[in-house]
Amino acid sequence: MQFSGIITALATPFKDGQLDLDAVERLVEHQIDNGVHGLVSCGCTGEAATMTMGEDRRLWKTVMDVAKKRVPVIAGAGSNDTQAAVKHVKEAEEDGADAVMCITPYYNKPTQEGLYQHYKAIAEGTKLPVILYNVPGRTACDMQPETVARLSEIPNIVAVKEASGTVHHSVWALKLSQPDFTVLSGDDPMYLPLAPMGVKGVISVASNVVPRQMADMHEKAAAGDYAGATKIYMDLLPLYKALFVETNPIPVKCALKLLGLAEDEVRLPLTTATAATVENMRKVLTDLGMLS
Repeated sequence: MQFSGIITALATPFKDGQLDLDAVERLVEHQIDNGVHGLVSCGCTGEAATMTMGEDRRLWKTVMDVAKKRVPVIAGAGSNDTQAAVKHVKEAEEDGADAVMCITPYYNKPTQEGLYQHYKAIAEGTKLPVILYNVPGRTACDMQPETVARLSEIPNIVAVKEASGTVHHSVWALKLSQPDFTVLSGDDPMYLPLAPMGVKGVISVASNVVPRQMADMHEKAAAGDYAGATKIYMDLLPLYKALFVETNPIPVKCALKLLGLAEDEVRLPLTTATAATVENMRKVLTDLGMLS
């Protein structure tokens, strides 16, 4: 199974402190109806860090049930404890996930060899495709392209979500890794500039809000229409910026509330968007023609 295109890192709707599964169903249908190519459930945007293991499984099973194999569903199943990550990945496999995405271990600050052994253990513990996830801004752990290349030799490690924010990591991962290994952007603004070099898609925050525009941009880029893709990209730049004026997913949940798709509730230690963020998001969405 190939993982490419616009893969939405789904925000997780909450209501009165609980998972809002009705809103999850609406979001999933909205995403698929608007042409996205995959869904990640329980990633960073999904606030997996403040969900219990049982909530994780209820959430991704709901996403799978609604998606009905129309697009791949990737379960966020990482941990900074290798044994816990292996266990979680096995649960995702039991629950019917199409793949797992595993973040680099946070807090522990492993060496590059430690990262290699961590992911090797995960891959050996499942038959599912494994997507690596490098996001040093959240983890204080930066997986180097050379390590990604070593891991790409393991058959069921199939891709990396590269969210270091640097061109260096993505292009060197492309150069050094196995030919069938996929590099995905983990930053919306980085995807289109890197697409001509071979980055195959983005695990996207913005597509929670503008799935059709993101899917159209990818389809144009994949067809070699970079002028058309660039027009969409430039139109979306203010949204990309607005989505990160506060910690993700605070602004994206603000946007979903303004659009009537979900509540803006987040779990502590995150707090809801400030009034300034709400007004800025309202202006951005109005300028995009999504609000009147």
